[in-house]
Amino acid sequence: MPLVNMKKMLADARTGKYAVGAFDVSNLDMALAVTEVAEEKKSPVILMGLAVDLAGDRLSYWLGYLRKIAEAATVPVAIHLDHAVDLSFIKRCIDGGFSSVMFDGSMLPLEENVQKTSEVVAYAHRFDVSVEAELGHVGDGIVGSSEIGAAKKDTFDNPDDFLTQPNELTDFIDRTQVDCIAVAVGTAHGLYVHKPKIHFERLQELNAISTVPMVMHGGSGTPDELIRKSVANGICKLNIFSEMLTAFNGALKAELESAEHLAIWPHQLYQKPLAALQEVVRQKIDLVGSAGKA
Repeated sequence: MPLVNMKKMLADARTGKYAVGAFDVSNLDMALAVTEVAEEKKSPVILMGLAVDLAGDRLSYWLGYLRKIAEAATVPVAIHLDHAVDLSFIKRCIDGGFSSVMFDGSMLPLEENVQKTSEVVAYAHRFDVSVEAELGHVGDGIVGSSEIGAAKKDTFDNPDDFLTQPNELTDFIDRTQVDCIAVAVGTAHGLYVHKPKIHFERLQELNAISTVPMVMHGGSGTPDELIRKSVANGICKLNIFSEMLTAFNGALKAELESAEHLAIWPHQLYQKPLAALQEVVRQKIDLVGSAGKA
């Protein structure tokens, strides 16, 4: 099936009142594992790359095998650049073959966010590449957990300090022409130190205003009932990474601790960790309602 961008994928999700799972995949094993589950569940899927995993020559290698996976898949697959802040790097990713990119200007002054997002959109749309932006700011649940590899901080982010403002949303979308928008309604990246509080009245208000599909970052660790309610109130894309890592690394740790020796072939060593990661993907696809939507 041809590689797709996120525009139609998320428009279909909004119409159908479900969301599409977006999974950060740092390497080939993770990308194959996620795609296998998407095919099993007959679900569209978004495979995401993080700038920290694509530094230097890694970009071309990673993108090369991701595109082959997407093109061979039996379900729609988008390859999305997650949480990028460097415009020249974003353009390299577009030139290289990403089908979708995110420019994260959420920590910039509003006018600068508008200006830089617009620049990315103008470039990306020339190549039929969709663009995600962020208005408000989804911070980090634990210190140093940033998905963009930011330096560790000494304080925790309070999600309530950075909520998306409804009175800014329409103007931002109109001026930038983004294809989807990440909103801040109470979630956080990484691992939570306490149960998140989702501002559903705010989310409902944003959904009534937004002319494009909305994205929720910080899906890992958010209780299922809150995710279901978020999807019912307009979330069309759910980002997941930390739960996948926790499952994979937990199973890997158990395998190593029980091993008689450490000369274990990776193919054998990674079987249970990848199965644990796949179970997270499977559960999230069911949770957001995208199974059978391919």
